[in-house]
Amino acid sequence: MEDCLFCKIVNKEIPSSIVYEDDEILAFKDINPAAPVHILVVTKKHLESIKNIKKEDEILIGRIFTVINNIAVEQGIADSGYRVVTNSGRDSGQEVKHLHFHIIGGKELGSKICK
Repeated sequence: MEDCLFCKIVNKEIPSSIVYEDDEILAFKDINPAAPVHILVVTKKHLESIKNIKKEDEILIGRIFTVINNIAVEQGIADSGYRVVTNSGRDSGQEVKHLHFHIIGGKELGSKICK
């Protein structure tokens, strides 16, 4: 997608602090972190949100969660706990229309995710 911020990061048109990359997935530090560890995990294939996932994307989406787990271990938050969040659509607060998962941890987050 031409105007997609995350596609530009995937294509290295915009710099980012990459923590993981393979042929289908990119993970980088959030520029406005909500916790000591806040990493975004994106599909290199442009999918706008969960509603755009198709049958052929099932393996990719499953792999994302393996990558998330590995990142949590590498970041030292796997044992203490972390949150994985994805927003889908306007009412959810999705700001960038590219499927992405937030890994948030490194401090006690509490039980609520909304105000």
